[in-house]
Amino acid sequence: MIDVDLEQRAGNFVLRARFVADAPVVGLFGRSGSGKSTLINAIAGVTKPERGHVRIGHVTLFDSARRIDLSPQQRRVGYVFQDALLFPHLSVEGNLLYGHRLRATTVRFIDPAHVIDVLGLAALLHRKPGALSGGEKQRVAIGRALLAQPRILLLDEPLASLDVPRRMEILDYIERLRDEFQIPIVYVSHSVAEITRLADTLVVLSAGECVGVGDVDAVMGRLDLKPYTGRFEAGAVIEATVIAHDLDFDLTTLRFDGGELTVPGLNAFIGERVRARIRARDVSLALSKPVNLSIVNVMAGRVAAIQEESGPVVDVQVAIGDVVLTARITRRSRVQLGIHVGQELYALVKAVSFDHRSTGYA
Repeated sequence: MIDVDLEQRAGNFVLRARFVADAPVVGLFGRSGSGKSTLINAIAGVTKPERGHVRIGHVTLFDSARRIDLSPQQRRVGYVFQDALLFPHLSVEGNLLYGHRLRATTVRFIDPAHVIDVLGLAALLHRKPGALSGGEKQRVAIGRALLAQPRILLLDEPLASLDVPRRMEILDYIERLRDEFQIPIVYVSHSVAEITRLADTLVVLSAGECVGVGDVDAVMGRLDLKPYTGRFEAGAVIEATVIAHDLDFDLTTLRFDGGELTVPGLNAFIGERVRARIRARDVSLALSKPVNLSIVNVMAGRVAAIQEESGPVVDVQVAIGDVVLTARITRRSRVQLGIHVGQELYALVKAVSFDHRSTGYA
């Protein structure tokens, strides 16, 4: 469990952050200047808050009232930055084992061979950082942080400097880390796609304040947080189970509480849990069940809420089982169709609106 309640000032900027998360991955989301880096630096012990506490499980890293302030070394925090920051004079193996060798044998619970295997680093061990690609460097940086035997892993925009293919590669590895090592992770990003794919609990920061905290699907579905999460990123995150693969057309069928979804083929086993993000701009509405159309995802639902503003756009929330989708339509369409709360209708989602950035392993 991660328990954070702190206040810290930096010039005119004031960070007041408070959240408790009992989840494998906490996503820390916010625009530049919202306080993300200030918060994780306080968790890591790089800076000292004026008030509050930071607890990881049963260990208190900082508590102003009890005058506890562990040094960064004592906190055992694994910190991975946007830039890998590897030691250029050491081999990959030397980088990986740097922190590991500094830890007492009594706290070495992560085996180097296991990390090397999970991160696919065996073929790189004798190379120097200068001979590595950006994605390879980040895998080594993550491995080095893990082998320092951390209580918590902080990933600060670890994909920001990578191109899209490398980002997808590292996301796959981070999902494996989450499942293999059971170490709490705070994942910092301004990318909704990354956060919704990885995080279980989402913390939204704005101007130093936690404006939204909760399960990632609940927070991303809140219409009132649209100014902070971005109007073009609004939508829903659903957890589903893989139930079938259509090998002829490279499609995968997912089942969730309320229906089924067809998405481009996933490299996942039948029965495996996955997470899918459905953006509001990719959802259309129909008053009756349409026929003879190319959209394969047609789901019956009920209008749960409508957020109407003075502009041309309206966000309509549609409950489908326990899942609430958001559809972004024009205000004229809402008026012409007479859409109102409680109305039964159909939500339509193109299968091609899903990509590798909007589907991942739960």
